[in-house]
Amino acid sequence: MLLPCAAAALLPVQGLAQGADLEGMTWTEQKCAFYDRAFDDAVGKVDAKGLSAAFLAQNEAFVAGGCTEYLRICPTSAQEYRLVDILTLMTMNEGMASTFVPFGCPQ
Repeated sequence: MLLPCAAAALLPVQGLAQGADLEGMTWTEQKCAFYDRAFDDAVGKVDAKGLSAAFLAQNEAFVAGGCTEYLRICPTSAQEYRLVDILTLMTMNEGMASTFVPFGCPQ
């Protein structure tokens, strides 16, 4: 299962390489814009029916807050876990730390 996730994460996110709309943004703002686009792109790579309304709403809240609020969104379905894996790899490929993504579960 990890191999398909890794391969999907290597695919380019639509329009992110053209940074014209990122000019004048701070690195934090750029990361959030990338993450928002990457999330939408990654949703297209998984079965969206397996993504809960709560999972999607928490992600929207993270982006709406400028990706700066400390949130830990816990995936619960196979599709949510797959999406989390893809997004983590996509963001790391763009030079963002794996700690940027808002995913984690209570221990």
